[in-house]
Order: sequence, then C-alpha cells, then structure tokens
Amino acid sequence: MKYQYESQRIAYPYFVVAMILFGLQILFGLIIGSQYLWPDLLFPAIPFNIGRMIHINLLVVWILFGFMGSAYYMMPEEVEGEIFSIKIAWVQFWLFLIGGVTAIVGYLFRIHDGREFLEQPDSVKVGIVIVALLFLFNMLMTILKGRKRSTISIVFFGGFLGLALFYLFAFFKPANMTVDKYYWWWVVHLWVEGVWELIMAALLSFLLIKLTGIDREVAEKWLYLIIGLTFVTGIIGTGHHYYWIGTPEFWQTWGAWFSALEPLPFVAMVAFSFKMVSKRTRSHPNRAAVLWTAGAAVMSFLGAGVWGFMHTLPQINYYTHGTQVTASHGHLAFFGAYAMIVLAMASYAVPNLRKVTEITHQKAEVFAFWTMVVSMMFIALSLTGAGIVQTYLQRVLAMPYMETQGYMRLFYGLRLIFGFIFALGLAVYLYDFFTPGKGRREV
Repeated sequence: MKYQYESQRIAYPYFVVAMILFGLQILFGLIIGSQYLWPDLLFPAIPFNIGRMIHINLLVVWILFGFMGSAYYMMPEEVEGEIFSIKIAWVQFWLFLIGGVTAIVGYLFRIHDGREFLEQPDSVKVGIVIVALLFLFNMLMTILKGRKRSTISIVFFGGFLGLALFYLFAFFKPANMTVDKYYWWWVVHLWVEGVWELIMAALLSFLLIKLTGIDREVAEKWLYLIIGLTFVTGIIGTGHHYYWIGTPEFWQTWGAWFSALEPLPFVAMVAFSFKMVSKRTRSHPNRAAVLWTAGAAVMSFLGAGVWGFMHTLPQINYYTHGTQVTASHGHLAFFGAYAMIVLAMASYAVPNLRKVTEITHQKAEVFAFWTMVVSMMFIALSLTGAGIVQTYLQRVLAMPYMETQGYMRLFYGLRLIFGFIFALGLAVYLYDFFTPGKGRREV
C-alpha cells in the first residue's frame, strides 16, 4: 500500500530524525548507566548530571518529532485532504531540529537553565514555542480545510494544544522553591500524565482502525472513554507530586485518590486494543505494526499504571520518593506509552511512504520488538530491586546515601547488561528502518 495524499511524504524526515535521536538517547543512557558503576567514566567531558540531562532531553525531542511526523501522516487521511502548508511543515522541521541540537550541544558546554527537564535556555524555549505554534496552525488549517471532521484528528489537536499551553509555564520561574515546583509539575506531569495520553490515544485509535478494519464509531466511543478517564484522573492526580513540597495537606488526600485511579485510562487502552484486534475484519500484513500497537497498550499499562501505582500513595511515597523506584517507573512508562506508540506509527507509515506494495519479511523488526520489550522489563525490574534496597537502607535504617549505593551495585550491573541488550534490539530496528526494500517489494 502507498500513501494516499502527496503531503503525507513530509512525515518521513520527521521519522528519520526521531530514529537518529532515539539512537543517541540510548547511547547516553548507556553512558550514565555505566557511570553508576564507574563514576569517573568520561569525566570531566560528560559528567553524570550532563549525561542525564542530554539523555532525558533527547527522549523528549525524539518523541515530539515522532508525534509531529505521525500527525503529518495521519491528518490527511483523517480529514480527507492535504496538509495545509508543506512550507510551514519544513520551516517547523528545521527550526525544531536546529533548536534541539543547539540545546543538547550547549549542555556539553554547561549552557543550560538548570531546572530539571526544562534545562533549555530561554532563547531555545522561545524557539520551541514558535515551532509549536507553527505546527498547531498547520494542523488547525488542515482540519478546517479537510472534507470531514474526525474525532481522532480533533483529539490529537487538542492534546498538542494542551502540550503547547502547559509548556508556557516553563518560562515561569518564581524565587520561592515551593511555588516553583508547584507550577513546574504543570509542565512535567500534565504533559506525560495528561495531554500526551490524549495524543497516544488518538494515534492508537488511528492505528487500530487501519490495522484491524474495525468500525470507526466503535473506536471513537472508546476514545471518548479514554479521554474522560485521562482528564478526571490526570489533572487532579498532579497532587501526588505535591505531598512533600510544602503545599497544603489536603493534596495528600486528593493526590492519593486520583493517582490511584490514573491506571484506568491505560486499562481502557489495553481493553480497547485487544477487543479490536480480536474483532478485526482483516488480517493486516504488517505484523510488526500490529505488535507495536498492541504492545504499546500493554506496556503503557504496566509502566504508567502498575509501576506508577506501586509508589503513588503517600504512605509509600514517603519512603520511596526520589529513589530508584521512581526511575523504574519512568523508564517503563516512557518506553511503553510514548516510545512504542511512535515506533508503531513509524512501523505502519514508513513502508507506505516508501511505496512498499508487499511486506514479505519482518523477522528483524519482530526480533527488535521482543528484544527491546523484554530487556526494558528487566531494566525496570533491576531498578525496582535497586529502589527497594535504597528505600530500606537509606529511608528506613537511615544509612548514609553513598554507603547505600554500594549495596545497589548488583542491580546497577543488571540494569547495564539489559541496557546493552536493549541497544542491540534498537540497532536491529534502526538497521531495518534505514535499509528500505530489504525483504520487501517496492515500486
């Protein structure tokens, strides 16, 4: 199958950049994973704090490139019309690429804002806002000029609009640390546990319709359910970050109750995915895309739902806050929810953009899927083990921090081993991605 609209081709460079940055993100992940065992590795060129900063920022940038590429592929089919402006899409592409690369290279020279996850200098932040505005304008005009209005396109647009609006709080830097952290979470939490979930749900719905042939009305009903659960649990669930930063005590109650409900949108995604796959009216030849799509629903439930719930209640969070338990949740949730849905879209869209008429072999991509998924599960389990040791020794027995770290080396070693296995799976995936036509028939 080939793409239906000429403007969908603009999605391809976005996917290419996303894959390159994904590879770099994992490279820096291996560096900082190694520094847990050998702290002087690459010091002073890439100290741990700078390596971690680059690792996390690369994650955000490549996923946003993936979201944008997914939108430029999906929107024309959803609205039955071409992208409003290819020129805007190209301007936005280069602005985001130059801004992202500038910020990341700047970190190596210690040029950063210093606020975790929002380290970009203000000039780069302004560029990101301009990129978001260009993208939103292009999407809005595409929807308005299209022949139909689809729920999926509107939900995706709404999710990205929320992403842009909440990012504006990155410019708000009050001197009071409690106030600063209060609004800081409006970016960090309401992105990943709010509006990004809407984007993921829209992409999941689009893929399931295309891959299974299910009725659009059924998919949209599930989408409404997921949206409702996301808003109800995600917004007030921000309170689980307010337990210990000096905010009023009522946040412990509100944060606990609504955080406990936050797995529900992911439960709905799992139920939606497997119900649609079981009722599919056609067997799609792109087996890998089906795997990534169903896998995203399952892994997001485990990472964001189960692992998030494990330490979200204040009685537990009092001890685990800021330990490796948090890191285990973060790794599994980001990969399961957002990385995998982008990989699912790339797996579905890129063969079409390359005009592949028949997919004959996907052994490499299926191998990459299982290698990355299984190794990420063991990375999360390794970090969970480290977090349990850290919580007990440091938070319960009051053992000094550095002494505690010595008892965690076994788990750090296991995490690094599975990190290299994950990198092997990614290398196979990238090789398959960048060798078009291998095992496939193209026109």
